[in-house]
Amino acid sequence: MIKLHENGAFLVGGVEIVPENSEAAKAYSASGARKGTMAYHILEAHNTSGNMEKLKIKFDKLTSHDITFVGIIQTARASGLTKFPIPYVLTNCHNSLCAVGGTINEDDHMFGLTCAKKYGGIYVPPHQAVIHQFAREMLAEAGGMILGSDSHTRYGALGTMAVGEGGPELVKQLLSQTYDIKLPGVVGVYLKGEPVPGVGPQDVALAIIGAVFANGYVNNKVMEFVGPGVKNLSADFRIGVDVMTTETTCLSSIWTTDEKIEEFYEIHGRHSAYKELAPDEVAYYDGMIEVDLSQVKPMIAMPFHPSNVYTIEEVNKNLKDVLHEVEERAKVSFGEKVNYSLQDKIRDGKLYVDQGIIAGCAGGGFENICAAADILEDAYIGNDEFTLSVYPASTPIYMELVKNGAVTKLIKAGGVVKTAFCGPCFGAGDTPSNNAFSIRHSTRNFPNREGSKIQNGQIASVALMDARSIAATAANKGFLTPATEIDKELKKYKYFFDSSIYANRVFDSHGVADPNQEIKMGPNIKDWPKMVALTDNLLLKVVSEIHDPVTTTDELIPSGETSSYRSNPLGLAEFTLSRKDPEYVGLAKEVQKAEKAREAVLVDDNAQKPTEALPELKTVMDKVLAQFPDVNRNNFGIGSTIFAVKPGDGSAREQAASCQKVLGGWANIANEYATKRYRSNLINWGMLPFVIDKGDLPFTKGDYVFIPEIKKAVVEKATDIKAFAVKADGLHEFVLHLGDLTDEEREIILKGCLINYNAV
Repeated sequence: MIKLHENGAFLVGGVEIVPENSEAAKAYSASGARKGTMAYHILEAHNTSGNMEKLKIKFDKLTSHDITFVGIIQTARASGLTKFPIPYVLTNCHNSLCAVGGTINEDDHMFGLTCAKKYGGIYVPPHQAVIHQFAREMLAEAGGMILGSDSHTRYGALGTMAVGEGGPELVKQLLSQTYDIKLPGVVGVYLKGEPVPGVGPQDVALAIIGAVFANGYVNNKVMEFVGPGVKNLSADFRIGVDVMTTETTCLSSIWTTDEKIEEFYEIHGRHSAYKELAPDEVAYYDGMIEVDLSQVKPMIAMPFHPSNVYTIEEVNKNLKDVLHEVEERAKVSFGEKVNYSLQDKIRDGKLYVDQGIIAGCAGGGFENICAAADILEDAYIGNDEFTLSVYPASTPIYMELVKNGAVTKLIKAGGVVKTAFCGPCFGAGDTPSNNAFSIRHSTRNFPNREGSKIQNGQIASVALMDARSIAATAANKGFLTPATEIDKELKKYKYFFDSSIYANRVFDSHGVADPNQEIKMGPNIKDWPKMVALTDNLLLKVVSEIHDPVTTTDELIPSGETSSYRSNPLGLAEFTLSRKDPEYVGLAKEVQKAEKAREAVLVDDNAQKPTEALPELKTVMDKVLAQFPDVNRNNFGIGSTIFAVKPGDGSAREQAASCQKVLGGWANIANEYATKRYRSNLINWGMLPFVIDKGDLPFTKGDYVFIPEIKKAVVEKATDIKAFAVKADGLHEFVLHLGDLTDEEREIILKGCLINYNAV
């Protein structure tokens, strides 16, 4: 089904794979053929540095949603923003229910509308489209590049290289700055064969994720989809696979284009956005993933990660063993916090599911929902615990599903069809009951991402599946069933896009700004607090220590109803690490008192001293001063840090870093970072992205770490940083690593954050 090449490979003529270490490969040059990928050509066209090894990318378009665009625009406004320099779309698909927090969600929407008018943007009202479907329908263009403040910004199937990043990277584009990265590696995904009936895009995606996530095969690289199998997939099918590439931790994706993609653009009234894309006659890839589509079976990603992949057949055959494996994995994250068991889901030897959801940028496509409706025609889901909800990804899709009868089939079967909304994907809609098991065609199934709260003793879990097998399970009244076991014809339906739906509701400034427009600022919308520049020396208290193999951004700052506070930096910060380490906020605030006292003393000698604000600091400082007598309140800062083995998997949300920053965080220490975007978020918020070698830590939670001459080290581009764990018997030296930083990133860290860097 999936084969990973150990080394690089050449692709010749678009069809022949020549392994790098083979005799035939001697006829080709890797250095020259690297320039033959589609990714290289698109990056080259958008690079402004003149150096393809160190890229400075300017994107064609930007897109955000309603839990990211407020912070982005507030940051850009603080740096003198007067007009959006490129098309910027503000969608409202996350907090669109306006069900929590009083007026604050709709206040954010009105902020977005008035900013679109003032700065010349595009505003998509709630329930019209999820962010990525609108981008596919209205923004994508073959050969283009889009930057989005959502990790699933992936439009490669349409020939657009798209990147999901934290908000500060969009701020840079709004200020006509660049996206700075080294030339990424490119991994080929060679598709051959054709999926069997009942297998959908989520099945193919999960099979790939299961093969490459744990080994980091595509980490921070571009996935380039090639091979004869591409032509056997519809545009919708390709889109469904493509959006899930985010879960591999790749940087971006791109696919060959053909007449099916041309037809997609034609249907959406944008034929001029199409052009044929293909690798050169000879292209070199840093790795190659061979996928035999005909061998892919209906898949399921069991809790609590998209890479925890099995075939549905395997789960049903080895039910008790698989559920036991999931329970053992859960202990790593939950410990004794909750009593988690799935054994009660076994009924008469079968797995009973409590809930099915088909939704969002992954599941809410036209073909997915049509297939589900065909499977459920003349069936019904029953009147027991099992429920089914379906969310078309846009109103134009919804309209076509009404016209072709799919909505009627779903409702008659007992399903509920709702408007475009991302809530089920991040815990703001359809939260299951305690101990419930949900199957979803959505993007993620991290712990608590479905909306339960472990800190309140709640736990529910999500498995990812394709819409077809979810419908088959629904037709079997909640018992886990692969779609390949259902004898139903899946028909081909023609899609008609009604552009008047958007024309009548979406505000499009067509790039014309109105400087006289007043921005509507609800009471929850707050400016970022002032942040100080990096000091000569740092004293950091380790206030959280996480040894999970991977720590997601959902665990760093929870999603769900907390998202309502993303326009309020200090309000949101109260939720930092609340599901993973509830002590974090209080401990970080205690340390922050000392830093605020230090800053106050600099302007008023009579102000409270740092050691008065935090008495434990006196003993620590005595040990530091014994070895570094020149340290004083003028040349050192006091802050907090966390250690995590591998933080940052998942969402692009900048708040995973900024919430630590506004609570006095000055660094993260990790064995490695799960994604580039999380590391970038740390840097853009002025936090040092330290790496420490694997092994026994020289510190533990509650210890202080002293880092002398850190400012000098950043200025002089040092990569190895001398640090000291402050112990009862004195200072114990160890080494931290900073890794590669661009000159701009170093300056951002030195100045304290991107806002300070761009201050006018």
